[in-house]
Amino acid sequence: MDIFDKVVNNMGALGQFADVGYGYYFFPKLEGEISNHMKFRGQDMLVWSLNNYLGLANHPEVRQADAEAAAKYGMGSPMGARMMSGQTVHHEQLEQELASFEHKEAAYLLNFGYMGMISIIDSLVDRHDVVVYDSEAHACILDGLRMILSKRFVYPHNDMEKFETQLKRARKLADQTGGGILVITEGVYGMAGDCGNLRGILQLKEKYGFRLLIDDAHGFGTMGETGAGTSQDQDVMDQVDVYFGTFAKAMAGIGAFVASEKRIVKSLAFNMRSQIYAKSLPMPMVIGSLKRLELIRNKPELKDKLWTIVSALQAGLKSNGFDLGKTQSPVTPVYLKGGVGEGTQIVADLRKNYGIFCSLVSYPVVPKGVLMLRLIPTAAHTLADVEYTIKAFSEVKEKLDAGKYSSGIVPPVADKY
Repeated sequence: MDIFDKVVNNMGALGQFADVGYGYYFFPKLEGEISNHMKFRGQDMLVWSLNNYLGLANHPEVRQADAEAAAKYGMGSPMGARMMSGQTVHHEQLEQELASFEHKEAAYLLNFGYMGMISIIDSLVDRHDVVVYDSEAHACILDGLRMILSKRFVYPHNDMEKFETQLKRARKLADQTGGGILVITEGVYGMAGDCGNLRGILQLKEKYGFRLLIDDAHGFGTMGETGAGTSQDQDVMDQVDVYFGTFAKAMAGIGAFVASEKRIVKSLAFNMRSQIYAKSLPMPMVIGSLKRLELIRNKPELKDKLWTIVSALQAGLKSNGFDLGKTQSPVTPVYLKGGVGEGTQIVADLRKNYGIFCSLVSYPVVPKGVLMLRLIPTAAHTLADVEYTIKAFSEVKEKLDAGKYSSGIVPPVADKY
């Protein structure tokens, strides 16, 4: 079979709905200033789908820093990879400040979090080593694991009994191969919103002699007393060997970083292929991230406002009978019963009749028969937004329970791909 015929005939679990969903359920175009209220297809929307936890995307100091850096340096500077010609004092300053914020010896900037994580895994382990990881690990972790030659053992999500079982297998194999063990977990799991059991994992560290890497994309800036992340929230910062955070969530930007011992960061800088062979993080984003980090450190009221909204939203939804799973973070999943067809009708109803824009998650991300409406609260939201959303969701749930969304997939007027 011709390769093109194969890929067209097998569009995948989501791609099979591309013709009816493009531009509405997939690849929708929100317009206007990044905020809690934007426009979708000309209609005003209350938006719960933006990775802008602390409301920094349009913070006046951030916008000013971004604009001044872009005017001074342009978007092309520095022109080259870090190792060749892309090193600047601003990159080094941001790394030093991030390391200090995370109580680590050193940090290294990554131009993209996804590719950075893949290279971190690739650079830390070889074919003699063993990796033990959580079953709900993010796609960037899974893709990193697909590229390495190390033996891999997976344990059911946050199941510490099964985790130790896999550690025993890993220790036995590592002793045979002369390798080490790397454990990978997430700080905050971005779909369900629950946290990795860092304390439980670390209780077994001395016994089995592993190193711990955590992906804290959703925890950095939102969790812990100062916003330093899930490891701070669980009081284990000094026991986490390699900390990974992104700028794409709480910082409302682009890029990421890895923090660890100085010797480890040095090794990673010389071996992460996605960074060695890729352009350095642009200067406006670096200087803008310095401002964002400054605000996270010096304006705790931003995180406090976020958690005021989170607490009100989650408590209100729960008191109205909604299942939010085990979330322990700002990520707010609302679980409902139904198939893809019912899910599309719920989303269409929320957008057309209530002016609420949130993300729908369906099979294969969640089991068949389960729907998830995923809400991302931010410091830009208001308590009035929360009250309105809870009322709208309650009405939608009544319609769902009454079977009013059972007529199949709603095919909106789709943009053509």
